[in-house]
Amino acid sequence: MIHPEAKDVFEIFSQLNMIPRPSWHEERVADFLCDFARQLSLPYRRDARNCVVISKPATKGYEHAAPVALLNHSDMVCVAKEGVDYAPLTSPIRAYTQNGWIMAHGSSLGADNGIGLAMALAVLKSIDIPHPALEVVTTSNEEDGMTGAANLSKEFLSARRIINLDSEDYDTITLGSAGALLQNTVIPFSLTSIPCGHCLWRVRITGGLGGHSGVDIGKHRTNANWLMACFLHRVLLNDRAMLVNISGGSANNAIANVCEATIACCCDDVIARLADDYQRCLTAQYGAYEKDLRISLERLRDVAGTEMMGIDYNTSHSVIRALHLLPNGPLAMSKTISGTVETSNNTGCIRTEAGHLSVSNYSRSFCEESLLRLGNDVRSILAEAGGESKVIMRAPAWLSPTDTPFIRLAEDVFDDVLGFRPRKVAMHFALEAGFFMEKYPGVEMISIGPKIIEPHSTAERVSVESVNNIWAVLKEMLSRMR
Repeated sequence: MIHPEAKDVFEIFSQLNMIPRPSWHEERVADFLCDFARQLSLPYRRDARNCVVISKPATKGYEHAAPVALLNHSDMVCVAKEGVDYAPLTSPIRAYTQNGWIMAHGSSLGADNGIGLAMALAVLKSIDIPHPALEVVTTSNEEDGMTGAANLSKEFLSARRIINLDSEDYDTITLGSAGALLQNTVIPFSLTSIPCGHCLWRVRITGGLGGHSGVDIGKHRTNANWLMACFLHRVLLNDRAMLVNISGGSANNAIANVCEATIACCCDDVIARLADDYQRCLTAQYGAYEKDLRISLERLRDVAGTEMMGIDYNTSHSVIRALHLLPNGPLAMSKTISGTVETSNNTGCIRTEAGHLSVSNYSRSFCEESLLRLGNDVRSILAEAGGESKVIMRAPAWLSPTDTPFIRLAEDVFDDVLGFRPRKVAMHFALEAGFFMEKYPGVEMISIGPKIIEPHSTAERVSVESVNNIWAVLKEMLSRMR
């Protein structure tokens, strides 16, 4: 049940979900933030990348307290169920509440990070929450490169105490996050005529749970892109086949749950047998975690003459071999943070486009050396297939001290308001905090947030009760920050 004191939070979240806001397209949500500030007669600044900071003066009695920043990002990962009429650039989120959870009809919800942003805006709107001088900072393109945070000016922020509202476990205080490296690789190819006698087959890997490639990477989630590469590698070893096209994944920062490819084969019985064998392998290896994981085949038609084009045998083989060899999933566990993935790689999107194949890889690690080595490995593997890689985003790791007055204040508030002391954790997903630590000397930061399940997926949902709880914690923290 929505607590009356949190009513504004949920109303603002509903308003945000009427605004399409995929990464790289934050213009409209930035307009909304600026309008929000103007309606409250609060000063604001907006930079060329649609990052916005809104300032609010300290309430009476807090004039001499150090200022505080509330940090969020405005973009969301937009994914939809197959067959759902949803266009990320134009469709609003159709949210509903069921059994204490807010979720969306057929698409991701945008609670990551819309619900945290709604809390920050509700603080700006409030007239009865005591607080020091506030800066509500909203960055752009956090989900697909963190380019907003990476390019903030040194004058954009004056506060040196930051509460980030982008965490997803309400019983924790996040004090660190992994470093991240996002690369996109382009592999050029030439098309050639598919010989007569070949047959076209559409291959689909479906039913994966998908999810956030940082949060969920250690939960036995399969990556449909990698599974497709493994299957096609088997086909190419057993048949003189050619790759025609491939398309998998919906976002660089998400674990691909669907991948589709078209191939031209000589022998129908070979690919059918291999698909049956592969389905048995998928069920045996992953069935306990992903019960709906499936490979399906659709025979399209025989190729007559030179009417169809595909990627030649040698290039097809080198491309598929490279995709098959890419590091996949959790690669090392932390020796110091129990149960935490230290290093991972996720192949987010694969697309055949005009004359080239595009492949994105999102690598993460708490260890700088491991991250650099992993990035080099990814580049080297794809270079063997003729690929040229470009770094899209590089985010530094972040790890705060575990015992400071700021952190003890947060712990005490959790204890007094919710009746428990929160766990102090470092998360495998990348947060923008590393950029703020580098850019603004002396910054102290914690990250808190409500309970969000399955972010970056169509199963994304947020607990109403946990929103009520974190809202109460946030208000009390601000009131104690004299």
